[in-house]
Amino acid sequence: MKYLAAYPAHLQNQIEQLLEQDKLKEYLLTRYPSVHEISNDSALRDYVMDLKNRFMRKSAPLSKIAFDPKIHVVNHALGLHTYVSRVQGSKLKSKNELRVSVLFKRVPERFLNMIVVHELAHLKEKDHNKAFYQLCLHMLPDYHQLEFDLRVYLTQIDALGDIY
Repeated sequence: MKYLAAYPAHLQNQIEQLLEQDKLKEYLLTRYPSVHEISNDSALRDYVMDLKNRFMRKSAPLSKIAFDPKIHVVNHALGLHTYVSRVQGSKLKSKNELRVSVLFKRVPERFLNMIVVHELAHLKEKDHNKAFYQLCLHMLPDYHQLEFDLRVYLTQIDALGDIY
């Protein structure tokens, strides 16, 4: 239950019981019955830019948006936001990149949405602090529930395999 370690014991126990009774898959499929249709980098870029333009129009531009096969859950990363600064002559140039693990090519849209919101919030707030989570909640009011459900899904994958 490594993905749920930060949650209260009673929630961990509930998920563990569902797992033991082989009902975790049913729980997830009831809440999130289908997967999204965003299957390539171009579609992901459109999806991310729509969210960015809706909630963070004045934030720094993104130079690259892509699904990344090198991002693994083992490294505690589901998405990645990178910021690179370079000096070119007398000018300081910066690039922001947003990468999403290929794990999210076949998941419910709400999970992809949560990851994208999380990474977009890093454009303004680099750390996972109160302001960061307030920004996530501004863009996605049920952010915390989705993060929990995503962690439950990862627990399902670890224990019994993928369901989508």
